[in-house]
Amino acid sequence: MKLINTSLFNEVSIDQLKKSFAESKPYKHVVIDGFLKPEIADELFDGFPKEEVFNKKYKGVNEYKAEGSNFEDFPALFTQLREDLHSPVWCQIMSKITGIDDLFSVPDALGGGLHQGANGSFLDIHIDFNIHADRGIHRRVNLLIFFNRDWKEEYGGHTELWNADMTNLDKKVFPSFNRCLIFETNEISYHGYAAIKVPDGVTRKSFYAYYYTALRDDAAKYHDTVFKARPTDSTIKKALTPVKEGAKNFIKRQLRRFGITF
Repeated sequence: MKLINTSLFNEVSIDQLKKSFAESKPYKHVVIDGFLKPEIADELFDGFPKEEVFNKKYKGVNEYKAEGSNFEDFPALFTQLREDLHSPVWCQIMSKITGIDDLFSVPDALGGGLHQGANGSFLDIHIDFNIHADRGIHRRVNLLIFFNRDWKEEYGGHTELWNADMTNLDKKVFPSFNRCLIFETNEISYHGYAAIKVPDGVTRKSFYAYYYTALRDDAAKYHDTVFKARPTDSTIKKALTPVKEGAKNFIKRQLRRFGITF
């Protein structure tokens, strides 16, 4: 591993991270500051691609952000970061921290990429898709690295961790520079971020990596991302979100029966 700050992951510190992960609420997670070597984090920040380079743009009822998995259009260091995070050595460390054996990632858009959002960007509270539709593997853990230098509290953009029935915001994780958030993804891992308020030229930047295991017999049936409205959301959003999400997931499940995924 060339880019990760390996001094944070000796045997003693891994045991401490494992304990923190297991005991955290509302669901298992851990925050690691200084995750990448400082000079690497600086170089990735300086080379972070513009939003227009990203191959996916989302602007709808429940999300407004850009996503990029087109690594061929990014500086080479981002490909190296993906390789570090997908490496067998790092996956073994992830398994030790999370207590989930045999974690691995995949070399596609559902294995790693970049997120970015300008002023007004948001991602409503949701749980993630649970099964990789093309590969038939079980998504288990998310890893996010934030690249938000000099980020201010008033900008917002905290990652919100909600309780299982979406009645309480239990924790907010500030998206500070070179901070890593690792959390278990399951049927109750509700998370997202509220609309940010940032000056021109400032964006909320992060790198994502998703980790999988072989499909388990007791896994919930396939579903895509499932958004839920906050208790404080507008009446319109509260009414529209469950209808939209129910229809979306029904259609995707039916198409998947015929081998059609997107």
